[in-house]
Amino acid sequence: MTVEIKTPIPPFNEKTATQKVRMAEDAWNSRDPARVAQVYTKDTLWRNRSEFPQGRAQVHQFLQRKWDKEREYRLIKELWAFSDNRIAVRFAYEWHDESGQWFRSYGNENWEFDLHGYMQRRFASINDLPIKQEQRLFHWPLGRRPDAHASLSDLNL
Repeated sequence: MTVEIKTPIPPFNEKTATQKVRMAEDAWNSRDPARVAQVYTKDTLWRNRSEFPQGRAQVHQFLQRKWDKEREYRLIKELWAFSDNRIAVRFAYEWHDESGQWFRSYGNENWEFDLHGYMQRRFASINDLPIKQEQRLFHWPLGRRPDAHASLSDLNL
């Protein structure tokens, strides 16, 4: 059985780590659980807030629940650090719940990849800040963040 390679693969340098982060951001901004789940190993281990999904099937289910709750989700990720097969990311995303209350969620993720470029571990810590609609900073159409849009650092987030 041939394993598909998910480039870029470890060991990472600044260019390939930055590329991996943007690819992850683009996938998550698609809000497509099937697309996102395919970049994780079949036995991936996660910690996301107080949930601990294991394996692609549980990740897929988690993401479906997430995007059912977090409406009009828009995400920016930024490389924080990298080493060999690990990448640390900081991120912020905006969304609203079913009542229309907007939030900006801030967090950090630690990622570990296998030799084929699949993420085998993802540990996320996230905090939600209620915001008013006029405080929103992420206004691009749903989907991929435009290349010209400000980064987290540019927005002082």
